Amino acid sequence: MNGGKTLPRLYILMLLLAAVPATAQRNKNQLQKEKQANLDKIKETEKILSQTSKQKKSSLGELSAINQRIRQQEALILSVQSEIELMNIDIGENNEILRALQADLGRLKDEYGAMVFSAQKTSGGVSKLMFLFSASTFDQLAMRLKYMEQYSTARKEQAAVIRKVQEQLAEQVLIIEGKKDEKNNLLSEELAEKKTFDDLKSKQSSLVRSLEKEEKRLKADLNETRKAVAQLDKLISAIIREEMERAAREAREAAAKKKKKVADRSPEVVSLSNSFEENRNKFPWPVNGFVSQKFGRQKHPVLKGIVLQNDGINIQTSQGEMVRSIFAGEVRAVAFIPTLGNSVIISHGEYFTVYSGLREVVLRKGQRVTTNQEIGSILVNSEGISELRFQIRKNTVALDPEMWLKN
Repeated sequence: MNGGKTLPRLYILMLLLAAVPATAQRNKNQLQKEKQANLDKIKETEKILSQTSKQKKSSLGELSAINQRIRQQEALILSVQSEIELMNIDIGENNEILRALQADLGRLKDEYGAMVFSAQKTSGGVSKLMFLFSASTFDQLAMRLKYMEQYSTARKEQAAVIRKVQEQLAEQVLIIEGKKDEKNNLLSEELAEKKTFDDLKSKQSSLVRSLEKEEKRLKADLNETRKAVAQLDKLISAIIREEMERAAREAREAAAKKKKKVADRSPEVVSLSNSFEENRNKFPWPVNGFVSQKFGRQKHPVLKGIVLQNDGINIQTSQGEMVRSIFAGEVRAVAFIPTLGNSVIISHGEYFTVYSGLREVVLRKGQRVTTNQEIGSILVNSEGISELRFQIRKNTVALDPEMWLKN
């Protein structure tokens, strides 16, 4: 009968109803995790921004924090927009299922009506008893009885299928209404986030204009910083040169004892260097915060024609944050440099990490350190900015720390 042909399609629709939301839910959960990660980063940057904003004069630190907030806001808006796009796809798929269910319901009702009409036509409008007892033989009576039972069962099954589709239809309508409400909430959220973005851009423009008027002060600060960085570079070079000479000397002594060919590196240096290299892209960040100045050459954020050279990265952080070692090693130097504050150099075989901009240091020269061990607290400068200057070097070659730290 026709009713039997309808059941497989209903089951397919029921499978679709179960499978489509499951896939969408996985994507939705992923987007929500990304959005929450953005919100957590925004909260951290807002804390840093509020500390720099308390200062009476405009600062590059405040501008860095605003620039970072703008980037984070853009990422948050993209995340919300992705959720809306996913919601549109989800609503579209649910509408397709709704239309299929409506079409099935109409067809099922037509089939049921045809079955009822056929039953009435077959009986000729007489009673069921008359239809049965008008049989000419007992076999014909039995056949008519069996036919009526089958037809009655088929109609009941068809009615049950209709009820099932009607229930699914009602559920689907509720699902779509719920998703539309969720979409409307996301659209409102998107508008609010865009308003925040516009406010941040306005604040950024105002701050840049204010800083441009202080060109003389900014250039003086830059010159002072460059002198301090040059002093730090000189110290790093001396420490690394000394370390390389020490390593070569130890390697020669070890080779002499074993009467082997002279090596340029001792086994300990080789082992520690290999271990360091194996952890590329896995190192913990030395401090919480955001990268306020990247590695290499880049334009000054305000001063036109000025190019900055950075042999590491600057990480702007909150006041009072503790700085930690990214890997096990040995402290090779602890030194104070005016403008930059305290600096700590740690060796990891052929590799060195440099932490500058510390207020207090809790380590001493020659001390062994472990991964994530506290080095000291971050310095707060006169503008209320706390910024770690962080470097990774392989002997004398400066490396981009962002290529080594955990993403």
